[in-house]
Amino acid sequence: MNLLGGSGVPVSALSFGAAGIGNLFTEVTDEQAYEAVDAAWTSGIRYFDTAPHYGLGLSERRLGEALRDRPRAEYTVSTKVGRLLEPVEAGGDDLADGFAVPATHHRVWDFSADGVRRSLDASLGRLGLDRVDVVYLHDPDDHAGQAFREGYPALEKLRSQGVVGAIGAGMNQTDMLTRFVRETDVDVVLCAGRYTLLDQGALTELLPAAQDRGTSVIIGGAFNSGLLADPRPGATYDYTVAGGELLDRALRLKEIAERHGTTLRAAALAFSAAHPAVVSVLAGARSAAEVRDCARQFAEPVPPEFWQELHAEGLLPVTAPLPGRELP
Repeated sequence: MNLLGGSGVPVSALSFGAAGIGNLFTEVTDEQAYEAVDAAWTSGIRYFDTAPHYGLGLSERRLGEALRDRPRAEYTVSTKVGRLLEPVEAGGDDLADGFAVPATHHRVWDFSADGVRRSLDASLGRLGLDRVDVVYLHDPDDHAGQAFREGYPALEKLRSQGVVGAIGAGMNQTDMLTRFVRETDVDVVLCAGRYTLLDQGALTELLPAAQDRGTSVIIGGAFNSGLLADPRPGATYDYTVAGGELLDRALRLKEIAERHGTTLRAAALAFSAAHPAVVSVLAGARSAAEVRDCARQFAEPVPPEFWQELHAEGLLPVTAPLPGRELP
C-alpha cells in the first residue's frame, strides 16, 4: 500500500474506478456491479473511486452496497464534489452525458463551500458511509475561480476537521492540476488519460511538480477509455471514437507487445504506474472478468525489449521512466 502525500491515507497500487458500475455507456446489472467489486477485493484492490456524476449517483449507491460488509478500516474510498444532483421529473435517459440511466436528476455545477459540503453529505448518504477517505474537486476546468477561491478552502477545512483524510482534484487535463500542485496543499491529484502509452502530457510539468512537492498522483484512464485495452475500429479514445491515426498507433503498439510475449494492456498499466510520483493506477471495470484481467495484466512483467523497441521507433519519449528504471 502507498500513502497519499503526507496524509497517511493508504491506496493500493492498482485501484478500482467505479464509473463502469454507474452504467458508463451501457447498462450493468446490480449483480454484475457487485461481482466486479468482489473480484476487485479478491484481487487485493483496496482503493475504490467513485463520483456523483457516474450514473447520477448509481455508482456511489452500488459501490457502497458492495462494500457494506467489508471491514471499514481495510479499504479506502474517494468521491468527488463540484456537481450537485438536483431531482427532476423523470423523462428520457442520461446517455448524452455518457450513462445508461434514467434522467431522474440533472447536474448543477457548484464549487462553492456550501456546494462542496452539500455534495459530500449527499454522497455519504448514497454510499451508506459516515466518512470517505479522499475527496476530489471534479473537473473544475470552466470554474477555476470558484474552485480555487471557495472549493479548495472548503476541502482544506474538512481535512483540518478530520472529516476527510486527504483532498485533491481530478481532471482530464494537466495545466490546472499542475496549478493545484504548485499553489495549494492538496495531498493528491487524479490525472485521467494524460499519462498513457498514447499521451504523455503529464510528463512535462505535472509529474515533476508533484515529485518536487511530495504530492501523490493517481493515474486514471490508462487505457484512454478503451483504445489501449482493445484497439479496433470503433474503439473509444477519451470517450469518443478513435481516429485513424490514433488507432493505427495503438495497433502498432499491440503488435510490438505481442511480438515480445506480452499484451498491450499489461504494457499500458505498467507504463502509467512506472513514474515515481504515481502511487496508484485507477482501472475502470464493469465486470468481474474485466477486474480479474486487469489484476493479471498489472502483475505481468513487461520485457525490457518491448520498451527498447518503442524508443527505437519513436513511439515513447526516452525521458519517460519505465518499470525498473528511474528517470534519466
